[in-house]
Amino acid sequence: MPAALAQDAPLFIVLNQASGSGDPDRVEASIRRSLEGRGREHEILRVDDPAQLPTLAQRAVAQAQERDGAVVVVGGDGTINAVTQAVLPSGVLFGVLPQGTFNFFGRCHGLPEGEAGQGMLALLDASEQPVQVGTVNGRAFLVNASLGLYPELLEQREEAKQRFGRHRLVALGAGLRTLLKRFPRLHLLMRGDAPASALDAMTLVVGNNCLQLEKIGIEQATAVERGRLVGIAVRPVGRLALVVMAMRGLLGHLGEQQRVESFAFTELEVTLRRRRKVKVALDGEIDTFALPLRFTIAPRPLRLLVPRSAEPEHAA
Repeated sequence: MPAALAQDAPLFIVLNQASGSGDPDRVEASIRRSLEGRGREHEILRVDDPAQLPTLAQRAVAQAQERDGAVVVVGGDGTINAVTQAVLPSGVLFGVLPQGTFNFFGRCHGLPEGEAGQGMLALLDASEQPVQVGTVNGRAFLVNASLGLYPELLEQREEAKQRFGRHRLVALGAGLRTLLKRFPRLHLLMRGDAPASALDAMTLVVGNNCLQLEKIGIEQATAVERGRLVGIAVRPVGRLALVVMAMRGLLGHLGEQQRVESFAFTELEVTLRRRRKVKVALDGEIDTFALPLRFTIAPRPLRLLVPRSAEPEHAA
């Protein structure tokens, strides 16, 4: 039987006020009302500046360890990732209230979206579910890690969101605009479970989220549920062909494209010719990594709190 969240376990809540389109003051007030109404001990650590995230996440973990409590994060996939970096090695229970744009991690596990106070109440009736975590050079990712074109898409998407608001149509429009630009090719050297190979690609994405992989039509999507990661490499194509490919991905047919290669693995090393560093996007947050990149599965799973009423989403 999975372990349930203890009725007296205090909650240490990391709230990112920049995630989602709601009023952070109302979100915080709603959470407080819900927990105070149940007499549940808690502390809210509010993130006013993204640079505070690692420090506040470590503080929440330390308090949870000291008082046998749980850490809860309120935010989008990037915020969830930042808190995961601190939570994963600690082994403390971890609750998530998704508040972002796409929320693939939350939707994959049926975590409560929408009104934060009601979502927090759902987490009080939750049990522990182990969740696989991917890593690249020791850094954790829950949804995907990518290099090449995909980080460029993410940078343009975030710039558009800051100008026009955090909406899915804004994100999609920014992505299509990026596809029409010029961008350098990646000369990849890959070693891992399969024989070593070399290929030219526009982007390499390593997926760890069954729902996202199913949505874009990757046949190896279920490999994530069997303890593996899934690599997707897009070989160079023209601009118009790339736009068509992206649209087919939105319709769930990316894996059918001739210039798309996908494969499941447990370990993968990636080197780029004549380069020592590369930008990598982890769950939508971009950082620079030294080469080679080593993708693998974390030795311990995330102890995720999943409400008993959870209904995970599946791709149609």
